[in-house]
Order: sequence, then structure tokens, then C-alpha cells
Amino acid sequence: MNYLTVLLLFAIAALSGCTCSGGAMVKIPKEELDKVRSSVLTARKGLVDTIAYMNKRTDLFPAKDQERETPLTRQQRLEIWGIWQQFLDYILSLDASMSSLNPAYKKSEGKRRKDLFRIGFAAFLAQYRYAMDFIFITERDDDFHVILNEPVTELGMKEGTYKQLKFRFLNVIRGARFARLAAVYSFFGKGKDEDLKKAIADDKGAIWKAGRLEGPIKTLQNGGQIAKDASFAAWFPVQKGVGTWMGDTKVWRLKKSLITKEQISEIKKKLEPGDIILVRHEWYLSNIGLPGFWPHAALYVGTPEQREKYFDEQAVNEWLSRQGTASGSIEDYLKKSYPKAYGISSGKDKAGHEHRIIEALSEGVSFTSLEHCLDADCMVILRPNLPKVSKAHAIVQAFHFSGRPYDFNFDFLTDSTMVCTELVYKSYTGTDEIKGLKIPLVEILGRKTLPANEIVKLFDKEYGTDKQQFEFIYFLDGNEDSGKAFERDVKTLRESFKRSKWHIWFQDDRKEK
Repeated sequence: MNYLTVLLLFAIAALSGCTCSGGAMVKIPKEELDKVRSSVLTARKGLVDTIAYMNKRTDLFPAKDQERETPLTRQQRLEIWGIWQQFLDYILSLDASMSSLNPAYKKSEGKRRKDLFRIGFAAFLAQYRYAMDFIFITERDDDFHVILNEPVTELGMKEGTYKQLKFRFLNVIRGARFARLAAVYSFFGKGKDEDLKKAIADDKGAIWKAGRLEGPIKTLQNGGQIAKDASFAAWFPVQKGVGTWMGDTKVWRLKKSLITKEQISEIKKKLEPGDIILVRHEWYLSNIGLPGFWPHAALYVGTPEQREKYFDEQAVNEWLSRQGTASGSIEDYLKKSYPKAYGISSGKDKAGHEHRIIEALSEGVSFTSLEHCLDADCMVILRPNLPKVSKAHAIVQAFHFSGRPYDFNFDFLTDSTMVCTELVYKSYTGTDEIKGLKIPLVEILGRKTLPANEIVKLFDKEYGTDKQQFEFIYFLDGNEDSGKAFERDVKTLRESFKRSKWHIWFQDDRKEK
């Protein structure tokens, strides 16, 4: 009987003897589990794309060990810094997914236990494989030891993070954990999820093939704990339960956001058509691959009655008349030009709330209620310092984009699909006749895009100058410990873009009373 057989027998014994005691069953609804699975595969694809891009950019990442003939320019350093940020974002999002699965895995049984394990194992393998690939590339040039060990404020990473990355993944313990989890996977079986099976097979095979593990099976000392204790260690300690972040995925603090209904009622009184709303959900997986504390942007279009009253001024009426609407009414123009979109925008959501928002969600560019948009933990209202005719033009453009699919590639060069900030950005793009907003794009893996965090960063940069493009209206800042969202001032907002995207893990000292 070989060692692996003995190991698997220990695993079977541990599984059959597990009583799963120690508290109430932790349940993840199937819909939420599917979204965690999706977020793992999305993060993995991001890592695949990142490594592919690094291999293509030999001007930044040499194809072999060599000394540079000329030092890196500042622009090259900024590009490397951006790639490093994005890589860490994918690594941390996988940490969050693994952490979210741990409690439920330890207290579940049967098929659900196996499903939880397979998703967690896929996340573990993606991290391990592509972290090793990243290190293999960056170790070709000593300059990266300096560049990548600088602090990464946006992700909450301190100085020396690259050293930590190497210590974490160039470690015999990592190899031992891989062998443990691979043994459990063999025992549980591959399951029926073809995408997950392929990802696991590819990553597991690549790790073995690369010869990165020297006898990992020999390092196992306690086979009986394999399945019972097969957890996935996170980069950072879990402080207050566990959670994940993506699109519409809210795993643990279900159906409870920190912004209250009463606060939303007050916010309605402050909003005007054309306002830009930024929101953050602490326990969502949102825009994996886009760095920064603020992950989502939406455009407030208001109700038909509110728009009719707000835009009833000469400049707007004359502009609309030139567009072929004799009445000069924005409502008449929208009804005629976009009848389907107008019908939807004038309706209500399933809860009976009026549609007042247009935003790009996973299901596409949609009209939603303020209550839906602000089912969140942090929010800010920024009002463009533009004439009303510019805001009317922005709303018309937004109606034009309604129904477009969501842009999962975050590519601003195409109009056929839209990401949340792209909708705001392109709606407020000016013309020869209409003044618009000037928001610089950033480049991520060779693509021009706009993380929502950049809007607050721009607001901070321009604040108090004659170039200031936004007026501060209102800011609610959620605090997990207190379970409330508190009104904050403009000074706090200006600092918020510097917070970690993974802000929830670092709130211990910010409890409000």
C-alpha cells in the first residue's frame, strides 16, 4: 500500500467521522454560492489575462534573466505599478472567496460540502499557479524587488508586499497544503461543473508539471485532518466573519445594508437630475480587476415630473427645439426618440419604487429605483458644475445607451457594451455645442478604462480650484462595527479614494458610538 493510498484512507476516516459540531449550520443559498463560483472563475480569468499581458510586454518584463541597458522610465514604472495593483486585486478577491466558504464548508455535509470544497480548491489553485507564474516573471529583473515592495495604498498593502507574496507562495507549507487539498479533491470526485473541472485540471496539472513541488506528499503529517480541516488560508486575518465582493453577490450580511430607508427618503430631497451617485457595498464582490474603494457609479435621471420641472428653462428648451422637438420639452423628446426606454424608465420596480436611476449592472444598462441603487453601505452625491443643458444632454445620451449589455472586459473603446463608469463617462462627453465633463481615463492591461475611484480622486485634485468639475452634495459612510452609515464631510470624502478596496477588513478602530 503506497503512501497516497494511506493518505486517502485517513481522509475517508476523517470525513465519515466528522460530526460537524460547534454551532449552528452555516448556509449559503444556492444562488449566492453560484455567484461566489462565478467570482472565482472571473478572478482566475483576470490572472490568466494579467500573466499573458506581462509575457507580451517584454519592454517591461524581460523574457529572460538580464540586466537592463537603461533604467525604467517613470511611465514604465507607473505601468508596472498598475499591473501589480491589478494582480493583487485578483489574489485578494480569491482570498475573500475562500474565506467566505470556510465556515459553511466546516459545518456542511454531503453534496453541498463537496460543492463548497471544489469552488474553494479552484480558488486556491488559481492563486498558487498564477502567483508562481508572476514571481517567475518578476524574478528575472532585480528592479522589481524595489518597485513591487513599495506600499500599495489602494489595496491596503504595506511596504514589502512582494516579499510577503514570495514568502507565501515559495513555501514548503504551500506545497503541503496543495497536496492535502488535492487528496481531498480526489476523494470527493470532480463533480459535474465542467468550467470548474477544467480550471482545476489545468491549474493542478500546471503546478505538478512545473516541478515546483519537491515531494509534497512527504510533508503531510496528519492525514486524518485532511477533509475535516481543509480550509483555505487567507492573506489577511478574518476579523468579523467573512464576506465576498462581486457585482450582485452579497454572501453573508444578506438583505441588510447600512444605509437605511429613512436615509434614502432624505437623500431623495437632495438629488437633482444629472447628479452622479457613487456607491459601495462592503459585502459584495464588485468590479474585480478595477482597483479602489469606490466600485460603482450611477446617474440620477429623476422622475418624468422632476425632469419636466427641472429642465424647463430657455437654454434647454431651445436646444431641444433644435433637435426637432417643437415643444422644447425633454419628456416629449425622450418619448419620441426612445419610446421603449421611456416606458421602462417611467415604471416601478418589483417593490413598487419609482425608477429614478440609470446604471450599468451585470444584466446591462438598466433603469432602477433609488432604493435599489442605495441598497448599499456607502454613497456620495456629486453634482457636475455644468449648465442644465449639459445635464439634459447627458440624460438623453444615457437613454440612448439603455439596454446595452454589461461590459465585462471594461473596454471603453466600444459602445456596444457598457460598464457602470463608462455609462456616466460617455453620457457626459461633450460636443462642439454642449459642454461636458473632462475625466481622464486610466490604462489597465492595455485597455483604457475608468474605475469609479478615479472620479473621487479627480474631485480631490480639483477641489477648491477654478477647474473643479463637481460640487459635493452628500456623503454617507458605512461602519460595519456600528451597523450604521454616518453622514461625513467633504474632507472625509476627499480622503476616501485612498482607502483599501478591501476596507471592511481594516475597520476595527473606526467604531462609532
